Amino acid sequence: MKKFLMPSVMILSFAAVMGAQTADWKGFYVGGSLGGALGRAAATTTAVFSPTGYFAQSSIPVVAEVGAQHPKDNGLAGGITAGYTRMRGMWLYGVEIDFGAMGMSGSQTGTAPYPVNPLTTLTITQSVKTNWLLTVRPRIGVVRGKVLYYLTGGLAITDVNYQEVFTDTFADCTENGGVKTTKAGWTAGGGIEYQASPRWSVKVEYLYAGFGTVSTTSTNLMGFSPPIPFPTNVFTHTASLHANVIRGGFNYRF
Repeated sequence: MKKFLMPSVMILSFAAVMGAQTADWKGFYVGGSLGGALGRAAATTTAVFSPTGYFAQSSIPVVAEVGAQHPKDNGLAGGITAGYTRMRGMWLYGVEIDFGAMGMSGSQTGTAPYPVNPLTTLTITQSVKTNWLLTVRPRIGVVRGKVLYYLTGGLAITDVNYQEVFTDTFADCTENGGVKTTKAGWTAGGGIEYQASPRWSVKVEYLYAGFGTVSTTSTNLMGFSPPIPFPTNVFTHTASLHANVIRGGFNYRF
């Protein structure tokens, strides 16, 4: 009797495990998330030399050196989620959309003396900010018991607000430039989701998002008193942004 009992117990145990591995995750769901966004931006400001302009030729490399900055953009991230999944055995696949806050904000300031007059300096301040994040992502994963392990990636869209201000102490010169735009990029990451009940689940997720580069030019350099314009000294401003989003959340399945 014992000879037949042990294989039967093993078969039942294996069947129970396989049944747990194929827990039902399919269907529509909604949810929410909250976490943080650790952003990194690369901002640059350069100017061109002009014989009829304000800068000495030796000042142009200094503008570029001071204008090469890396503001650190950190802030909260969170919002609402909606999605749909299907299953084939223990494999899950579907699509997810989320929208919410990504309040990253950071700035950096650099200063250096003018080569022609080391007693005077130029200063450049650059900032990069975002307010929100939208993603549309396919999702694929594998179910183990009540736990879903998944990878995801797709479209990411955010608002980028890049601003720059130039000043100096030689002739009280000022200049500014900036870009406010909606910027599309890409995102990829993964997460772990636990099915607390047939309808409710909780998750922890990481996403990397890159948004490329924004760029603009300005010709509004002004100096001396009364103010004199120097439009031939064209400034070029660029900024690129990427973010690491770490968040926890919940989903409700219908």
